[in-house]
Amino acid sequence: MNYLLNTYARFDVAFVKGENATLWDKEGNEYIDFTSGIGVVSVGHSNVRLANAICDQANRIIHISNLFRIPPQEKLAEMLIVRSPMEEGGVFFCNSGAEANETALKIARKYGEVNGEIKRYKVITLENSFHGRTISTLKATGQPKFHQYFGPFPDGFEYAKNIKDIYNRIDDKTIAVMIELIQGEGGVNPFDKEEIQELEKELRKRDILLIVDEVQTGIYRTGEFLASNLYEITPDIITLAKGLGGGVPIGAVLTNLTDVLKPGDHGSTFGGNYLSTRVGIEVLYILDDYYKSSQLKETIEYFEAKLLEVAREFPDKFDSVSGIGLMRALRAHSSEIRDEVVKRAFENKVLVLKAGSNSVRFLPPLTITYKEIDEGFDRLKDALKDDS
Repeated sequence: MNYLLNTYARFDVAFVKGENATLWDKEGNEYIDFTSGIGVVSVGHSNVRLANAICDQANRIIHISNLFRIPPQEKLAEMLIVRSPMEEGGVFFCNSGAEANETALKIARKYGEVNGEIKRYKVITLENSFHGRTISTLKATGQPKFHQYFGPFPDGFEYAKNIKDIYNRIDDKTIAVMIELIQGEGGVNPFDKEEIQELEKELRKRDILLIVDEVQTGIYRTGEFLASNLYEITPDIITLAKGLGGGVPIGAVLTNLTDVLKPGDHGSTFGGNYLSTRVGIEVLYILDDYYKSSQLKETIEYFEAKLLEVAREFPDKFDSVSGIGLMRALRAHSSEIRDEVVKRAFENKVLVLKAGSNSVRFLPPLTITYKEIDEGFDRLKDALKDDS
C-alpha cells in the first residue's frame, strides 16, 4: 500500500546517489540531471563543500527560534543585500518560494494600508505567471488551471495580458505589481529589458510597489546574481528560494521597505534557522567563485550552443530556444510533442521538465560539467531520433 497522497505524477524511479549533475538509481543506472530538483540543486548533488557545511553546522546547533539572535542568518542577510541591486534593505527568511511571496504580499498590503489617504490593496500580476500554491499565491498566479476547486480566494488580484497591459489595470486602489522577469512554469518567457525598466520608472512615479518574484531566476540562475541585476532595476521587494539552499529548504524576502513590518506582524518557526542560513552562506560562496572565475559564463555559453544544435537538428519538433542563462527551454510545436520528448528523454536516462503549453524546460545545476552536458545532449538526441 502507498501511504503518500496522490499529488504528483511521478516517474517510476528512486535515486540513491548523486554527484554534480549525475544521478544513480537503486539498480545502478546512471542519469544526467538537467532539472536540479526544479532549479533547487544549484551547486550539484553531493557537493563536498556544502555537505561539510551541513555536517559542521548539524554538529553545533540546527535550530533554536527567531526569539534569539542567529548569527548565520544575520550574515546571509548581509550577503544577499550586498549582492542585490538594493543599496540598503532588510531580509525576512522563511522556508519556500510560496512563503516568500506571501510575505511580499503582506508587506505590500500593509504599506498600502498605512501610506496614503485611502487603503490600497490591489496587486496586479501577469497571465501565465506562477507564484506558489498557498491560497493567496495561487490567486496571484495568472493561470486559471491552478484556481479550480480551491476558491473562494482573497480579493484584490488582477491579471494583465502583458507588460503594457499593466498600465491599463492600474487604479487608485493598486498598491503593487508582482512579476517574474522570466516566467518559468509559464513557459520560460523572458520579458524585454527596456519594457521592464520603463515599468519600474512609471510605478515609482505613482508610488506603486514593484515586487519581483526571483524564486526561480535568483542565485545566479540567469548568469547574474539576480535577474534584477541583469535587467538593471531595483525592485521594492524581491523574493528568493530554490537555488539559495542547494537542496535545503529556505526562502527569503529582500526589501528596502524596512520599517513596514513590526514585531508580531509576521513570523516563521523554521525560517532562517542555523542550518538553512549556514547552508545559504556556503552556496553563495561556491557560486561566487564560479561567477568570478567566468566558469559560469562559459558553462552557460556551452549549454546554449548545445540547445541551439538540437533545435537545428530537429526542426520537425522544435521551432526555437528560449530563456536566459541556465534557465532555458526548447519550444516544441505542440504539447503532445513536448510530452513525448520528456518521456523519451527519461527512457534514455536524461531528465528534463515540462513548462507552459509546449516547452521542454532545462534547469541544470549551475556547476554542471562539459562532460555531463555532452552526455546529456547525446542521450537527448538519441531519444529524439528514436521518436522520429
